[in-house]
Amino acid sequence: MIYDFTTMIDRRGRDAMAVDMLPDMFHEKHDVKVRDGLDMIPMWVADMNFATVPTVPAALTERAAHPIYGYFSVRDEYYDEIIRWQKLHNQTNGLKREHIGYENSVLGGVATALRVMADKGDPVLLHAPTYIGFTTLLKKAGYRIVLSPLVRDEDDIWRMDLEDMERRIVEENIKVTIFCSPHNPTGRVWEKWEAEQAMALFEKYGVKVIADEIWSDILLFGHRHVPVQSVSAYAAENTVALYAPSKTFNLAGLIGSYHIIYNEKLKAAMDAEADATHYNGVNLMSMYALIGAYKPEGYAWVRELNEVLGDNVNYACDYIRRRFDGVRVSRPEGTYMLFIDCEAWCRSHGKTMTELLNAGFEAGVFWQSGRLFNGPWFIRLNLALPKSRLEEAFARLDRYVFNA
Repeated sequence: MIYDFTTMIDRRGRDAMAVDMLPDMFHEKHDVKVRDGLDMIPMWVADMNFATVPTVPAALTERAAHPIYGYFSVRDEYYDEIIRWQKLHNQTNGLKREHIGYENSVLGGVATALRVMADKGDPVLLHAPTYIGFTTLLKKAGYRIVLSPLVRDEDDIWRMDLEDMERRIVEENIKVTIFCSPHNPTGRVWEKWEAEQAMALFEKYGVKVIADEIWSDILLFGHRHVPVQSVSAYAAENTVALYAPSKTFNLAGLIGSYHIIYNEKLKAAMDAEADATHYNGVNLMSMYALIGAYKPEGYAWVRELNEVLGDNVNYACDYIRRRFDGVRVSRPEGTYMLFIDCEAWCRSHGKTMTELLNAGFEAGVFWQSGRLFNGPWFIRLNLALPKSRLEEAFARLDRYVFNA
């Protein structure tokens, strides 16, 4: 490989939430101490313990060397790189500059789209399990959450339940949905026929779509991302799609994402709503970070990253199935997060989820409760770290937790 995915970088004291903050804000009490002789392995918050592609710090350093950071215009290169990235990664044709808009974050874009598409108090359809960012945003902003459970088939693959979705759309009079593709936290990469069926259902009832596609570059085992807007004319005209380089290149601390909207009226409404709050101005350094990430080196870096992540996913899933009786896992097709079902293990061992989580923390494995992802018996585990540390983490989970 060209790039380094084996070095464990020390992030302590470098403002990293993953290592400087305990994962205790999810309504669990983790009053525990790591066992003597063991360090902490960060495997909770969804950023990576890999250095980003070198073209990003190069672009930032070059721009930072110029000592004036005043008002600026967005460079043509910013839009050109997005258009090229979408064409080469997602086979998106016909994307133009006027379809693209800056967002300070994907969740910020979701919030703006909700204000355009819905009124306070309106129901919004989500799949369960679901991303904590969606549910937190919806509750704080005054929308009503309606959950349609995903179901696991005989092969342990998460599937949409279209009958349940339709029932909830009709009964709750739903007009807006947040569609996560690839899905967080399950790691499903929706196939084209699945996206087509979902969009046909939304079209039948005139449901507008907010598509979170931030994970669309993290694809494993040959899976391909299908942009929601590509599956039908209705989807193209009634979807706000949100993307960012942040998950792909480990740039969350720099903020910066973007929307793609083909409907001219919807695009104008989104831009007007964002402008009205004065929060959504392009950040100079995040612009340069995206330009650096979407250089040719970035394409090669992502290919290598996905190989590394695929190997880590295989290692983790195979280890769980061999060694952790009662723990159920669905092999993710995208993202670098594992969502493991520990209900059978807890029941057979007479343990609560808090006790299980704490045992992991005592072993220095800093994982995350699935409770607020609408998975009360689940644990969310970040696999984007060097293989040696992943092996150490699973050895500890084996010795101190699941087979103690």
